Amino acid sequence: MLDGFSAEMLARVQFAFTVSFHIIFPAFSIGLASFLAVLNGMWIRTRDETYLTLFNYWKKIFAVTFGMGVVSGIVMSYQFGTNWAVFSDKAGPVVGPLMAYEVLSAFFLEAGFLGIMLFGRERVGERLHMFATAMVAFGTLMSATWILSVNSWMQTPAGFSINEVGQFVPEDWWQIVFNPSFPYRLVHMVLAAFLTTALAVGAVGGLHLLRDRADNEARRMFSMAMWMALLVTPLQIAAGHVHGLNTLEHQPVKIMAMEGHYESHPEGWSPLYLFGIPNDAEQRLDYAFGIPGLGNLIFEKPLDAPVMGLDTIPDEEQPPVFIVFWSFRVMVGLGFLMLGLGAWSAWARWKGNLYEAPWLHRACIVMGPTGFIAVLAGWITTEVGRQPYTVYGLLRTSDSLAPIDAPAVAASLIAFIIVYFFVFGAGTFYILRMMNKRPSTPKLGLADGPIRTAGISPAPQIDDKFVPGK
Repeated sequence: MLDGFSAEMLARVQFAFTVSFHIIFPAFSIGLASFLAVLNGMWIRTRDETYLTLFNYWKKIFAVTFGMGVVSGIVMSYQFGTNWAVFSDKAGPVVGPLMAYEVLSAFFLEAGFLGIMLFGRERVGERLHMFATAMVAFGTLMSATWILSVNSWMQTPAGFSINEVGQFVPEDWWQIVFNPSFPYRLVHMVLAAFLTTALAVGAVGGLHLLRDRADNEARRMFSMAMWMALLVTPLQIAAGHVHGLNTLEHQPVKIMAMEGHYESHPEGWSPLYLFGIPNDAEQRLDYAFGIPGLGNLIFEKPLDAPVMGLDTIPDEEQPPVFIVFWSFRVMVGLGFLMLGLGAWSAWARWKGNLYEAPWLHRACIVMGPTGFIAVLAGWITTEVGRQPYTVYGLLRTSDSLAPIDAPAVAASLIAFIIVYFFVFGAGTFYILRMMNKRPSTPKLGLADGPIRTAGISPAPQIDDKFVPGK
């Protein structure tokens, strides 16, 4: 123990810290890679230079984001061998090959075509460049597919047997990869990545529209982002609901924690709690405010159907309810704010003032980071709600830890915190600086008028009929 913190708790904090830094970069790069593919395709199809300018603008941001995602991901994989060696030994026959497939089929695909996408347009031709851009986008989606398959198997394990030394041995790879929760979690995560990117792009577009409403590149990116927010947010809410029903079937204790249901409702009419303070010690929800019967309707059960609560679950089998309860509400609350933002943009578009609505642009700037926050809240709900297990129902977290001492884990945790805040803080600051710059590079003599540069007067217009000496 180290001042009340066990090696297990410190190892869990360390993994939570590193995965929180890591997940925000893939969540952005998945959507941004697809956005780049769309921009490049539209440039080839229409020859509208606005698309090319935006492609060149966002590809630089993608490159930095991709690099930080790779670096943060490598650190996470090392922890499986240092802090969680027992988990690696027991689950390695299943988890190891899936992680290797991700590297071989997805990461190498991304990395192999990334250089062509970034620097190869003039060298390989537009068709091959477009193919490389599409392969980078496909590679990011493949990475998400394999990683979600691994994590989903840990949530809903299937297709395995346990040998005499307690290892999970593969029996049916089809069932392992396409385990019961995998399709739902994959759709939910990919839509979250697209929505996260749309909000970030919309925030940048809104920022530059506040500075110059006539900025063509800002108009184009803002319009595309708002279309994505309008269309994807309802799909994400629907996908989240279906995913929740799947979780209710396979991980009912997690749903009990998410909904704050300490008590059972054998006669039905379970409430949907909008607010409350979970009290694990007393096994009750303090200051609860709920709508009677709506809990049954959300679970798609008849109003008089019984709903079980945490009072049917031993204390040692329950996750930390306070964290799960509130992280879930943060995610859902932000989801409905995104829905409102999409509806607001649709109204402004219908009224014809999408680019002349400064309060909408300001709202988009404020909402820019919320996609990342919602992704983090969703992952916290998923991972903390799985506790006390690493492989749900089969391998407890306390039995997955390597034989390490608390001071050693604390030292590495402190080192990670210091290095991460310097390295990734600088990287994030650099990305924000790039976003703060205008998408277009001013060129003298453009037909659309004087150069629009903040703080610089328009360049004098030269009369081409004037010849010195005449």
